[in-house]
Amino acid sequence: VAKTIEAEKIPELDSHVQDAGTDVVNAKGGKGSATLSMAYAGARFGRSVLAGLSGRRRLECAYCKSDITDLPYFAQKVVLGEGGIVKLLPLGELNE
Repeated sequence: VAKTIEAEKIPELDSHVQDAGTDVVNAKGGKGSATLSMAYAGARFGRSVLAGLSGRRRLECAYCKSDITDLPYFAQKVVLGEGGIVKLLPLGELNE
């Protein structure tokens, strides 16, 4: 999917990702917060962890101990299973 994004649109997308909470507050006209979005993400991840622990594998993104970069911890796609994180998935092709 990332390969289909035009290069000149990437800086704007980066900005939206970094300022997602502010974008939500602005969209609500200053009358709310991004708390619901964070709660939904937490509930979704929690449901996936419980499904994995009960034997139904799930694919999610997680901030975990990783050797995919020089950093000791990194956010990446993982497979959740009966033992928690059962597989770390590669990043795939990256652009500059």
